[in-house]
Amino acid sequence: MEQINIQIRTPFIKLEQLMKLAGLVDTGGLAKGIIQDGHVKVNGEVCTMRGKKIRNGDTVTVEDYAVTVEAPLEETT
Repeated sequence: MEQINIQIRTPFIKLEQLMKLAGLVDTGGLAKGIIQDGHVKVNGEVCTMRGKKIRNGDTVTVEDYAVTVEAPLEETT
């Protein structure tokens, strides 16, 4: 499995945006289809929500690719 590390500057990124940023898909429409068909796992569990918020340390798996996100931690007030 190929490991991809992605750094973002915000506390989270939506699943379909991450897939595009990591180069796993070319379009949001393609990401939507792959996600809704159950081919995407977030932290080992199938995820069918394309707007799922992916945060620091989360790993998204698609086929033979594992994408891990490095993000600033959200501030709690």
